[in-house]
Order: sequence, then structure tokens, then C-alpha cells
Amino acid sequence: QVQLVESGGDSVQAGGSLRLSCAASGFTYRNYCMGWFRQAPGKERESVAIIDNGGTTVHVESVKGRFTISQDNAKSIWYLQMNSLKPEDTAMYYCAARIGTVCLLRGKFDYWGQGTQVTVSS
Repeated sequence: QVQLVESGGDSVQAGGSLRLSCAASGFTYRNYCMGWFRQAPGKERESVAIIDNGGTTVHVESVKGRFTISQDNAKSIWYLQMNSLKPEDTAMYYCAARIGTVCLLRGKFDYWGQGTQVTVSS
């Protein structure tokens, strides 16, 4: 059984940085896709970044140059490093996983964490 737990969310001022973590348990798959998503009040959930088992990443245009998704395979932990945070980055952030060889920003994900709140003030 796969379980995902996010952590690292906090309240910060614009221009600050945060690193979110997603710890996975029961994760013993060779082929997978991990993603970070976010949802702000009154807005639909949006994809932020994805990474596959080979380390290939995709980031949405709005966060390119500011956010970086990465993974520590040995520890089964995935990260989202967020720099130069803006108020519009305020949202609940979720990590998700998909088992298999398909890894797309708009693809289907099988497992989801409970989320961690990121609040950016100006």
C-alpha cells in the first residue's frame, strides 16, 4: 500500500523560499511518475511539476526558473524547492504518484497525499 505524506508548508513573505517534501511508504516500483500539484481558494487544481523514475522533469511555465522538483530515490522522498515565492503561489500543495511508464503533467495519478499549506504574503 502506497502512502504519501507532504511536509514543509509554511507562511513566508514574497521573495522567500521553501522546500516541500513528499515521503513515500510502500513504494517499491521501478517505473513511476511523481508530481506536485496545487489548489488555491476559488481556483481549480493545477499541475506544478512532475518527475519520472529516470529523473526527467517537466515544470509548468508559471514556475520555471523558480521551482525545482527532485527526488532522493534511496530515501523515497520527493522535493519541491520553491524560490522567489509570489503571493499567487499561495495554495494547498499536494504530491501524487502514478505507477508505470506514463508521466504527463495532465495525466492520471493513482495516489495522493493530504497536502501542505503554503502561504505567501506581500
